[in-house]
Amino acid sequence: MDYKFDVKNPRNLTMLVDFYELTMANSYFKNGIENKIAYFDMFFRRVPDGGGYCIMSGVEQLIEYLCNLKFSKDDIEYLKSKNLFSEEFLEFFKNFKFTCDIWAIPEGNPVFPNQPLVTVKGPVVQAQFIETMILLTINHQTLIATKANRICRAAKGKTVMEFGSRRAQGYDGAIYGARAAVIGGCNSTACTIAEQMFNVPANGTMAHSWIQLFGDEYEAFKAWAKTYPENCTFLVDTYNVLKSGIPNAIKVFNEILTPLGYRPKGIRIDSGDITYLSKKCRKMLDQAGYPDCKIIVSNSLDEYIIRDVLNQGATIDAFGVGERLITAKSEPVFGGVYKLVAVEDEPGKIAPRIKISENEEKITNPGFKKIYRLFDKETHMALADLICLHDENINVHEPLEIFDPIHIWKRKKLSNYYVKDLMVKIFDKGKLVYQNPSVMEIRNYAKKESEKLWPEVLRFENPHTYYVDLSKSLWALKQNLLYRYSNTYK
Repeated sequence: MDYKFDVKNPRNLTMLVDFYELTMANSYFKNGIENKIAYFDMFFRRVPDGGGYCIMSGVEQLIEYLCNLKFSKDDIEYLKSKNLFSEEFLEFFKNFKFTCDIWAIPEGNPVFPNQPLVTVKGPVVQAQFIETMILLTINHQTLIATKANRICRAAKGKTVMEFGSRRAQGYDGAIYGARAAVIGGCNSTACTIAEQMFNVPANGTMAHSWIQLFGDEYEAFKAWAKTYPENCTFLVDTYNVLKSGIPNAIKVFNEILTPLGYRPKGIRIDSGDITYLSKKCRKMLDQAGYPDCKIIVSNSLDEYIIRDVLNQGATIDAFGVGERLITAKSEPVFGGVYKLVAVEDEPGKIAPRIKISENEEKITNPGFKKIYRLFDKETHMALADLICLHDENINVHEPLEIFDPIHIWKRKKLSNYYVKDLMVKIFDKGKLVYQNPSVMEIRNYAKKESEKLWPEVLRFENPHTYYVDLSKSLWALKQNLLYRYSNTYK
């Protein structure tokens, strides 16, 4: 089968599902409950790397998937060939029409454990079917956006470039990882197709092979300067940074760029002790009359290395971060889950559902819910998130007492606050009702919103746990269900 990748027309990924979505769907038909209205929440239980927050990402690709949700003739023939599925089931997918309601926290928002990132309401056969792609899409991009945000904060405002395409786990990992990295705060990416698809800056200069090809570093630099005099950056560590790379770079700056009226853009170091080398390079460049020449470093960087070299006084202007960002190498799995939280036993009457476990963290929050983020009126800093039942409203003119849902004696009374409803509706009965911002708009929004978190939440080691509390009504509902089922199954 011929297949052409069109960046403006996403692939039909309808069949990218776990097989049990299909067997359950068929069984819903067998039992006559395929149209029973169900509510599912997608959420995560723990922040990667022991961090204090995550950055929501991936909603645009989820929208693309749902807008292209259709079953081809080949899909139906494949399902029929399994000899597992009823004719009624196959006929349903021949005439499939997506009709779910979906709410999500918009991309770029800081998000926290156990709060819904995506909520789906609709016929159970549909709401269950889309589980895999919701998890795959939101898990991956939220993981990379979060890692990028940590790295960019460690860089303290200096330029961070995503350099990881060749180390990504597959081409989708490279493309959508680059997107998420920019949302997390990176200034640009080396992934060319990401610029084509998402209108984010892509850049790059040369590899060591360019210099080796000439056999002489000076000649290689000279050829490059003649080609790109207005945007000249040299890779200086092919042979010896201080004895060869920088002297040859300065020589070419003097002989080629300066006579033409250009200034060098930078030099890049890709190996060695980058703190020591950056200090020495800075001194040599300054003495040669090029204090404006930027120093860029790369080579297996992450937030901890960047933080350490800057604390050691490294004179670095920009970081190229590859494998440890694009794969989130320190913790490469984002543990989002998708759980049933309610059903409608009759139209409009919501019956909550709960998953109970011996592991406390695996007990779910039941019911159809919304999330309020509470802000201090004076500082505009985020105080807490409050998960409420869908029909609850907060009167900001009255004091509000919040409490830890586990250690309920830990309480706080708020009086000078305002709220934001975090979740927005994305689909209404299958119709898209949300306009996704551009990636660069999301990037700017993520930076602004993460700055509303207290520094104690943002720190890398032992961050303060941001308050994600339950409303009194939701907490009582959860306790009642726990009591009911613990007595039922003694």
